[in-house]
Amino acid sequence: MGYVYLFVAIVAEVIGTSALKASQEFTRFWPSVVVVVGYGLAFYMLTLVLRTVPVGIAYALWAGLGIVLVTLIGVLAFGEKLDLPAVLGLALIIAGVVVIQGFSKVSAH
Repeated sequence: MGYVYLFVAIVAEVIGTSALKASQEFTRFWPSVVVVVGYGLAFYMLTLVLRTVPVGIAYALWAGLGIVLVTLIGVLAFGEKLDLPAVLGLALIIAGVVVIQGFSKVSAH
């Protein structure tokens, strides 16, 4: 169940971060509400994750996948551009997540 909670935490954080840009420095009401709810849900779900998943692994996956997903939303929704070093960096983050998930012997406690 820990990884299900982690997935929800990541999605909530990505929604909150995307709404943060849309809130225009908290001057738009509904995007600002989405930020607060998104981050609140993300952190609550992360507390549930930490019952069974080691904190370092949970945070690495949450941060890494969150970075990649927020970047994709930035490109698709906000028209942001990526250069080659950014793409390579994102590929390394994805590789790190794959290595942790596929090869790490650190198990849930």
